[in-house]
Amino acid sequence: MKPTLALISCALLAPLAAAAPPREAIALDADWLFHKVGDHGWQAVTLPHSYGAYRGPAWYSRTLHLSRVRNGQRHFLEFDGALLVTEAWINGQQAGRHAGGFARFRFDVTNLLRQGDNTLVLRVDNAPDAAVAPLAGDYTLSGGLYRKVRLVATSDLHFDMLDYGGPGVYFKPYAISHETASLAWTARVRNDRDRSARAVVTTRLRDAGQRIVASARKTVELPPRSAVEIDLQAVLPAPHLWQGTSDPYLYTSEAELAEEGGAGASLRDRLSFAAGIRDIRLDPERGLLLNGASYRVHGVNVHQTSLPGKGIAASDADIDADYRILSELGVTGLRYAHYQHPQRGYDLSDRAGWLVWTELPLTAAVNGSDDFLANSTQQLRELVRQNSNHPSVMLWGLGNEIYQSDAASARVLAKLQQIAHEEDPSRPTAYANCCAPIDGPQASHTDAVASNVYFGWYDGQFADLGPFLDANRTRRPATALAISEYGAGASALQQEDPPRRPQPGGRWHPEQYQALYHEAAWPQLAARPWLWASFVWVGFDFASAGRNEGDTPGFNDKGLVSFDRTIRKDAYFWYQANWASQPMAYITSRRHALRTQAATQVKVYSNQASARLRLNGVDLGQRPVAGHIATWQVELAEGANRLQVSAGGAADSVEWTFRPAPPAR
Repeated sequence: MKPTLALISCALLAPLAAAAPPREAIALDADWLFHKVGDHGWQAVTLPHSYGAYRGPAWYSRTLHLSRVRNGQRHFLEFDGALLVTEAWINGQQAGRHAGGFARFRFDVTNLLRQGDNTLVLRVDNAPDAAVAPLAGDYTLSGGLYRKVRLVATSDLHFDMLDYGGPGVYFKPYAISHETASLAWTARVRNDRDRSARAVVTTRLRDAGQRIVASARKTVELPPRSAVEIDLQAVLPAPHLWQGTSDPYLYTSEAELAEEGGAGASLRDRLSFAAGIRDIRLDPERGLLLNGASYRVHGVNVHQTSLPGKGIAASDADIDADYRILSELGVTGLRYAHYQHPQRGYDLSDRAGWLVWTELPLTAAVNGSDDFLANSTQQLRELVRQNSNHPSVMLWGLGNEIYQSDAASARVLAKLQQIAHEEDPSRPTAYANCCAPIDGPQASHTDAVASNVYFGWYDGQFADLGPFLDANRTRRPATALAISEYGAGASALQQEDPPRRPQPGGRWHPEQYQALYHEAAWPQLAARPWLWASFVWVGFDFASAGRNEGDTPGFNDKGLVSFDRTIRKDAYFWYQANWASQPMAYITSRRHALRTQAATQVKVYSNQASARLRLNGVDLGQRPVAGHIATWQVELAEGANRLQVSAGGAADSVEWTFRPAPPAR
């Protein structure tokens, strides 16, 4: 039985003026009521909204007021993401069900709406479901309408709104060189009428100055109640290539759908999106090739933006702030762990020139049932169709650390590999392998393989990384290899210099140990240019309900940046010294501010050739920066000590207090 719902009125979809655009999107972010098990009554909420780590169903409701329902229009409820299974009712009638927590999806609600007030009820359930990925994973699976929702009105002739949440128009450049590029568009056009229609599809490519540089046009017959795929071709001479961070040049791709009639063609739908022209290949010997040249991809893994007090219900401004931090770090690529991220992230990566590994939420475990395979296939099609227009997306990740190696996992991975190549033969697939041989059955399905390794943290020693990589290359010489994860935990609240090796599952994770880990790991990766990518685990600390370690239970603290984004840990600046071009200098161990020994080492990270240190105004001399590190042995004075470093155009300072330890009794 459905609960009695309070109604909140909102005027939507006023009559369209003659010059109105062919489709309208009305934001449905405000005026929601929310209720979950254990709540007393309903509470008013605004989207995006998450109900956190509670695993179970919750209800959302609101009223849509339609001043007029027009013939010849279709209406779609569009969700940018809701965790994990979503069901919708309008005026008591079911509008649709979607299983999967990270992709955009839409319900056609045209026949359920009426003029005046319409009651919309949503049931969102993030309880574990054996048929829906992910079945497990080292991250908290929060629930809710945690991304935006809107009502979209289109003509009854439109670019397909029900094509796995995709735009319905797909831009596919190929045969790319500096001299020419072949352009292909696939437009999926839907006719929702009971009669056929004759339509004209026009596609254009505009340069950054909005000049049309290529176009194509095709007239087609659209059968009633059907969708038709239309292929269009053009050639672009002297394309301006998308060249990664050095030149992330973007064109604009446009598509228009017009209906032919007695008085000419009438516009029925229009789409535009940013587009880039680039060629990406993975080579076992040369690593990643961008437009034919070797290109070093280094960066971090990121979960979708999650913040204190908000959880995963992040705004565009929150995502933008995270990406500014990543830009200052100097990344050239990102791995989107472990699911489809919000479109804002892909857009920002397009503009920044970052290469993105984006993947399915197939983590830790799989289910061999037909229902699970069908859902995984659905989520893969959603991932590809919603993101294939992004030049930043370099490959499709099909799985991460699946701990079972059996017939069920083989069946799922083999099928997903087949589907990925059917959907997008232009991009390779990859698997993030852990805890199993690089040439084992689990790592045998995808085009490329990467490794999740933590030598010096969970097991082994820092120096084991290089030999491990070389052994993998010997075992898989014809396969492009990468590092998908490497890292160590760190609490900015826990200081020990020099640090002892911590217990990974323990409550003491000194910040200095993470820095030493990365100081040892990065040179071993940089010395192997045949790796097509490497990604630190992880950019930002994140919620992981199953963990009880470091300074706060329920979190993975391997981030280079704290969960609240207020602290960039020492290891962040180690990578900035190695990756960023802006002059920088950073005094490490700065939060170890209370010292009990006068004799201490000062360590500075910098990307300059030399650095100069001053202690309490006294010049201690200039030192060469070797391997992005300069060090001095100093004697602190009792009380406050001010350290200042300068390197090129960069400078930094800290204050440490020396208080001698009381004598032992």
